[in-house]
Amino acid sequence: MRELGRRLAALLAPGDLVLLTGELGAGKTTLTRGLGEALGVRGAVTSPTFVIARVHPSLTGGPALVHVDAYRLGGGLDEMEDLDLDVSLPESVVVVEWGEGKVEDLSDARLQVVIGRTIGEERDRTADGESRERVSPGGLDGERDGADDTREVTVIGIGPRWAGQDLTPLVL
Repeated sequence: MRELGRRLAALLAPGDLVLLTGELGAGKTTLTRGLGEALGVRGAVTSPTFVIARVHPSLTGGPALVHVDAYRLGGGLDEMEDLDLDVSLPESVVVVEWGEGKVEDLSDARLQVVIGRTIGEERDRTADGESRERVSPGGLDGERDGADDTREVTVIGIGPRWAGQDLTPLVL
């Protein structure tokens, strides 16, 4: 996910809006961390769940990274207006985790990154045709060896900014 963030950063410019969708632990913040590394921003990119938004200024003269976690926000754009994202957007790259259905009106163009996660799930069929699920061993704290922890990522360009842009090389 970090490498995908690095690859994605090469396509981004000031004014770009990126929405990340995926379950808890899917890799949204890890992707954003790779994005921040490639953009050369200041500060550790960590989950902004409790502060809602963090601004990471550029150390290289590029755009700042505004990292938003809309998980705890129930409303749509009305609730997001307090964050002044519309003010930050023109000179920044704005990444919003859990933003689907909440921030689309910020821009007529955006990237939608949908992350699906499978953790060692397998399905066996019993003799009578019932499905039985097996999950790879792992501690209660979610620690896994990583071998069976896979992601399926879909990157969708929406609006005129992304029209005709081939995004398939992004996905590893």
